[in-house]
Amino acid sequence: MQEPGKEEYSSDRQSNSCADTPKPSTDGSPSVTPPIQSEKEQDILAPDLDSVPVSNGLALSPEVQQTRELPRFTVIEYDENQFLEKETNEVEDCLIFRDRPHMTWINVDCPRQAYSLEKLGACYGLHPLVLEDILTDQRPKVEDYEDYIFIVLKMLYYEEAEDDDEIGDFNIDMDQVSIIFGNNFIISFKEKDVDIFRPLRERLRTSRGRIRKQGADYLAYSMIDSIVDHYFVIMEKLGDRFEELEDSVVSNPEPGILPAIYNLKRDMLFLRKSVWPLREAISRMQRMDSQLISETTRIYLRDVYDHTIQVIENIETFRDMSASLLETYLSSLSNKLNEVIKLLTIISTIFIPLTFLSGLYGMNFTHMPELEHPYGYPAVLVFMLLVVAVMLAYFYRKKWI
Repeated sequence: MQEPGKEEYSSDRQSNSCADTPKPSTDGSPSVTPPIQSEKEQDILAPDLDSVPVSNGLALSPEVQQTRELPRFTVIEYDENQFLEKETNEVEDCLIFRDRPHMTWINVDCPRQAYSLEKLGACYGLHPLVLEDILTDQRPKVEDYEDYIFIVLKMLYYEEAEDDDEIGDFNIDMDQVSIIFGNNFIISFKEKDVDIFRPLRERLRTSRGRIRKQGADYLAYSMIDSIVDHYFVIMEKLGDRFEELEDSVVSNPEPGILPAIYNLKRDMLFLRKSVWPLREAISRMQRMDSQLISETTRIYLRDVYDHTIQVIENIETFRDMSASLLETYLSSLSNKLNEVIKLLTIISTIFIPLTFLSGLYGMNFTHMPELEHPYGYPAVLVFMLLVVAVMLAYFYRKKWI
């Protein structure tokens, strides 16, 4: 092993890993394992296959499989004193680390290629159901397979709106993160090309804290803690949106606020479905009777459990606030409508006596003394203005205007 840095490996490096183990032939004679093809070559050189099976029961044609993005592997091997990092697109470059004595972390971005997952799973003895769960959408959970522990988490991302003028316009995106850890290895899978574990790699490179002195269980805890801590960033952003919507609902309940409120309610339900199962998963991991989790790590898991409870409480508070926002918005609209109706009613009430007077003197009868009076017209106008003034004074005294 070398000092911190990146190293390029060759495929013919001597190792006792599962990538170089020969397989016996069926007739009892020794055989030599043929050269391993890369995942890119495997896809291109397999046009005769009818289909490539996937975990959800469907089948992808080889043409579709060829167009899929190649996975990216980041391999980190370390102990208390030394550190080694490697990035590659070839799964064979990861297999040589299987039987090495140091701690190994393999991170797989875009794990959509069945060939690479099967090779990696065969090397580390992963159950086929685990590989299937990695490729499909799962709720947060923890499963114990004796030799390793399988964890599924939901990573949440908050995307700001491009147009700042849109009230409450935001989007919460999700990424499934799968973690498998054993005695001296840990494998993580994430769908989206977002480097959520960059702070952990920086801690490993610089040997800050105790992360390089602990085992795979502590690294798994650190990854879970990073994901849970990011939930608080989502909570802070959502809190700002709620405050913005509350000000708009009270001051100016425009029609565009209603879709934003319904989006908030929908996102609160989405968050609840993503975070609530995590509470049960971490609690089970904390109580799990497994030699892979040390007592020291269980103490840290209790801290993550407390953070998860806090996130759930924030989500429940925001759900109540979203319901209150909708009620406040409807009440504000009702009050605004009442003000309009009140104004129209006052105007109509004022014009009722004026309409009566104008209609009375608009009749074409022959014997109407006021029609021939020289001051009849100005007298009627003055009387009408007096009626308006008296009515406005009465409304003001009643505090209707």
